[in-house]
Amino acid sequence: MPAIFDYHWTVQEREIDGLGHVNNVEYIRWMQDAAVAHSAAQGWPSKRYYELGAGWVARSHKIEYLSPALPGDEVIVRTWVASFDKIRSLRKFRILRKSDESALALAETLWVFVNLERHQPCRVPEQVREAFILVSDADVA
Repeated sequence: MPAIFDYHWTVQEREIDGLGHVNNVEYIRWMQDAAVAHSAAQGWPSKRYYELGAGWVARSHKIEYLSPALPGDEVIVRTWVASFDKIRSLRKFRILRKSDESALALAETLWVFVNLERHQPCRVPEQVREAFILVSDADVA
């Protein structure tokens, strides 16, 4: 099970804005898709969270755009879990152009674990914590 997960995507025409590059909102969609795919690869697909009655919701996103993604670009959304505390987890991302692995964006999302019925934060279960290996920025290529 990968501590660092690579999600691959090819830029779609519908993701291009009036300036001819990927719209900023699409980066957040890619980040969410990568996080969900990484969680599933670790044994926690969406269905398992629903069965548990709890799951992750985004509290905040931070993105630094470095270079534009263009129509047809193949991108890699590299993601890892950087930290856990009682109810939160910080997940980080490097979004790269596959052809040369140049950085398009650096990002992070602060996730909060919530009870799906009450919509309130709750403790991250140990079984969820154990599914993810914490990775420091220095360990990411």
